[in-house]
Amino acid sequence: MSNSAESSPARQYTPGRLHRIENTVMTALTRAGVVPHSYVLTTRGRRTGLLRHNPVLIVEHDDRRWLVAPYGAVGWVHNARAAGRVRLVRRRTGSDYLLREVSDVEAGPVLQRYIQIASATRKYFAATRDDPVEHFVAEAERHPVFELLDPATD
Repeated sequence: MSNSAESSPARQYTPGRLHRIENTVMTALTRAGVVPHSYVLTTRGRRTGLLRHNPVLIVEHDDRRWLVAPYGAVGWVHNARAAGRVRLVRRRTGSDYLLREVSDVEAGPVLQRYIQIASATRKYFAATRDDPVEHFVAEAERHPVFELLDPATD
């Protein structure tokens, strides 16, 4: 049985000082490799050109790797869209990826898997862990999902 009807609506993400402090701490822990499934995402600022770093969880689903934006279209999402590529680092090992933003239908199962492993961000989703994939498809436009692709060799 689904808990969506009983649960409160998804919380809206509003960045603030506490979130910046959490981001800094999580980035350090992620760089050290102590947070499972986590990487430091590096994007280039679309306006400033400066490198930006954010901790992210990578979802492995259907033998592919996915990058999920649980807080919506925040800064790193805009930067990633503009560049079409990102860098992921874990324990001093980094890889570059091309991105493909996916449709809501394709994002649904990835989001469903995401909240299984990302307990800290569940409050930003209206769908719950036990909901069917259709509930995740319905809210996918609020949580951009990107497939990570190996960069084309030149």
